[in-house]
Amino acid sequence: MNLKPETLAEIEEAIPKYPEKRSAVMPLLHAIQKDQGLLSNGAAEWVAEKLGMEPINVLSVITFYPFFRQHKIGKRHIRVCRTLSCAMSGGAKVCDRMLSEFDTKLNGISPDGEVTIEFAECLASCGSGPVMLVDDELYENLDEAKAQEICNRIKAEAVQA
Repeated sequence: MNLKPETLAEIEEAIPKYPEKRSAVMPLLHAIQKDQGLLSNGAAEWVAEKLGMEPINVLSVITFYPFFRQHKIGKRHIRVCRTLSCAMSGGAKVCDRMLSEFDTKLNGISPDGEVTIEFAECLASCGSGPVMLVDDELYENLDEAKAQEICNRIKAEAVQA
């Protein structure tokens, strides 16, 4: 696995913090995903060897938690909540607006490589739905107009970058 020196240092620093090496699986996966952008089967095997685990046990962690990815995403990661309270207050319409504006499909990468739009099971803001997470920023009380404003902002930031 070809990791940056700072990622390797972070990994070596994380492991001794746990009484059992295998307990460091999540911090190692976060570090590798930050470095590589996704978690490949090779990454799962590397972590398993590093922590003295079976690769299937590492893979089960990767596939269980929605914040771990096994596929590439766009520069901006948009997650729209689809749980009951968000769905009932218009989450699907918000998601459809985002997909339309970026000319992409759910879980795909927009043609310009700028965004990936996914559904999230819960973003823990049920009282202010529908909600979406753009990278690490939460947007609440959304409707199609607010979604359009967010799209416009993302597009403007992409032009400036």
